[in-house]
Amino acid sequence: MTPGFSPAPRVVGLALILIGIGATLTSLTISLDQYGRWGARFFPLAGSLALVALGMVELRRAGGPSLDRQHWSAIAGLLALSLAYVWAISVVGYLIATAIAAPLALWIFGVRSALGLSAAVVLCPGIYHLVFFELLGVFPPLGRWFDLLDIIAGY
Repeated sequence: MTPGFSPAPRVVGLALILIGIGATLTSLTISLDQYGRWGARFFPLAGSLALVALGMVELRRAGGPSLDRQHWSAIAGLLALSLAYVWAISVVGYLIATAIAAPLALWIFGVRSALGLSAAVVLCPGIYHLVFFELLGVFPPLGRWFDLLDIIAGY
């Protein structure tokens, strides 16, 4: 390898682009709302396209610091958690999936406070639900097997 060259930005950039493309295609499968508008599709699609854009920026970087191998397990864990989270939303709904995923994500990022992790179980789904589904009017993704919103709000 040439001095000062690091393959890390290229690997990370390519990974971001591939994940972004997959997420974009998946986002396009989200149904339109009852009025034919993008509704619940908007935020996942925007995030997916942002991943593609960030990947392209990363590919253009010339060198930079190499990817620290000590973080690879956290990266893999976060990727696995994100895939499991999307699956869990589809089967048990947004609230339960977020209540499980939020403290796990915080754990991956180094939060070890039992109080903080316990608070995330309640606060993250509650605040996100308030912002997206109540204030922004996005229709919540309901679970196929069970959904807590069936009990709470009678959807």
